[in-house]
Amino acid sequence: ASIGNFFRRSVRRTGSRGGKEEASAAENNSSRVLQGKPGERSSVLYSAGQFFFEYLVVVSLKKTPDGRYEPKITYQFPKRENMLKGQKEEEERLLQAIPLFCFPDGNNWVPVTDFTSETFSFVLTNVDGSRKIGYCRRLLPSGRGVRLPEVFCIISCLGCFGLFSKILDEVEKRRQISMAVIYPFMQGLRESPFPAPGKTVTIKSFIPESGTELIELTRPVDAHLEHVEFQALLQRLSPHLILHIFASAVLERRLIFLAEELSVLSQCIHAVAALLYPFTWAHTYIPVVPECLLDTVCCPTPFMVGIQMRYLEQVLDQPMEEALIVDLCEGKILRSVGDEEEILPIKLQNEMLTSLDRHNNNNNVHTAEQVNALVSEAFVQFFVRLVGHYASHIKWSKNGSGTFQERAFCKAIASKTTRKFVKKFVKTNMFSLFIEEAEKSRIPQEGNG
Repeated sequence: ASIGNFFRRSVRRTGSRGGKEEASAAENNSSRVLQGKPGERSSVLYSAGQFFFEYLVVVSLKKTPDGRYEPKITYQFPKRENMLKGQKEEEERLLQAIPLFCFPDGNNWVPVTDFTSETFSFVLTNVDGSRKIGYCRRLLPSGRGVRLPEVFCIISCLGCFGLFSKILDEVEKRRQISMAVIYPFMQGLRESPFPAPGKTVTIKSFIPESGTELIELTRPVDAHLEHVEFQALLQRLSPHLILHIFASAVLERRLIFLAEELSVLSQCIHAVAALLYPFTWAHTYIPVVPECLLDTVCCPTPFMVGIQMRYLEQVLDQPMEEALIVDLCEGKILRSVGDEEEILPIKLQNEMLTSLDRHNNNNNVHTAEQVNALVSEAFVQFFVRLVGHYASHIKWSKNGSGTFQERAFCKAIASKTTRKFVKKFVKTNMFSLFIEEAEKSRIPQEGNG
């Protein structure tokens, strides 16, 4: 219960504008991409040179007296010492919570001889609003006979799913040899600086009987797409449904995604959140909801959550307010508000549909990076066309502080249907937070806006 309360507190913080409740942002920080030329990329999201990770934990299933299994941290690297009392308490709460997210699918496990390893991630939000990401690889330890899966979880402040998947590949490879071989590899990683976008860091690692290996870890050039796989979304949902989901997210509604596989849930929810770039989802955001937190769906405030299909009946039995419920297994919407078709300005909606259909009908094989770039560009252009003129409606005082002129900004939009939508969009937390940043950070070439 205390862990549940901690999470309910930690996934919400108060917005500084309008006092609305908000929570963990999506994996990417908001940035000012709309300033200057349309589609122009903005600042790097994570500064190079940071630690790759805070720690690695192994979460194992331990049998309880009633015959069920409870996830427990059985290994932690590095051990934390010399912490202040407040830091230590926060860290302890975080460490208590991690096992819930490594095994969100309840306590009913049985030992097995075969288990397909899976990769997924989750987001933890501290009381101060700062985020940590858990990158997980759930696997069956090597050995004979029936065994229980365990989870290797890397906790980091950095959002880069592809890079951490590769690190987890190396961890899994070493786990098949011995736990002792993981330690020097993680130590080497911890001593290496996080590379800048497009750059590579090389890590030396010694493996008994194989000798010293050089492992190259390259960060994608486009920093805001390094935690995203849009392909996961496109494979499961039609462009039409993706736009319905996007429309609901833009107006900060309640969204519930259902799938059985943890990897599908985390990939698809990260992808939906990334469609909002350069804006940031500013409310409750839990890519995989543990069983003990299913009542999150009763929140009256906006949320974006992923729930395993096995809990569908429990979710539908909850006293929920209106929400969009998306079945990622069947590629359909189970419950909707009903107006999703009419939310977005029709002309812009059709342009985005054409872009997504073009991608789907294209016989050329795209790499994951190309798919990400194509999809992201379509949605960035939507925002550029919609609100790209915001910079010319910030009035600057002599002391350098800015004030956004909302009425003039809306009046400048010629199309009535577009103006009607924008009037709703400017009331969202994501737009408010974006404008707050813009008001604080005058860019010298604002004449380009």
